[in-house]
Amino acid sequence: MLYLYAKSLHIIFMVCWMAGLFYMPRLFIYHTEAKQKSDVEYRILHAQFTVMERRLWWVITTPAMYITIASALTMLYLSPALLQQGWMQMKLLFVAGLIFYHFKSQQLMHRLAAGSCTWTSSRLRMWNEVSTIILFAIVFLVILRSAVSWIYGVLGLVGLAMLLMVLIRLYKLYRKSKGENTD
Repeated sequence: MLYLYAKSLHIIFMVCWMAGLFYMPRLFIYHTEAKQKSDVEYRILHAQFTVMERRLWWVITTPAMYITIASALTMLYLSPALLQQGWMQMKLLFVAGLIFYHFKSQQLMHRLAAGSCTWTSSRLRMWNEVSTIILFAIVFLVILRSAVSWIYGVLGLVGLAMLLMVLIRLYKLYRKSKGENTD
């Protein structure tokens, strides 16, 4: 019974964590693009984006990450045999990647607040898709486990990444055709 409570909390807070990780880079993009405004507009937008990013990060995203990890550790403690399964080992590698992504995003947030971030909005758009690719990998690993060959899984992720990159490029071309700055 405790395992099911931990699993429920794990799913709920994983969704909250991912929501934060999906929205935060969008705020970074808008924050970066605010530099194209006048000095007065930029100062106002910079202050507002800094507050929004900080609140999202420290009130939702980071606490959700810690609760997700704590509930995962509880499940693994209650069912240690999971650690012997290949899909779980791969999932944990992707989770480690997601944790790295989390803290790199935190670093970007601090740099944006300090006005020292050198990433362009195009680079941030690419960064925004990293968490999507990791989420796909984790969900498919958990649901399919060993039902699909690792080769097909890797090819599927590479295909998804390529599709996302093409869509980002198409969006950039669309914005350029509308006369918007696409850095």
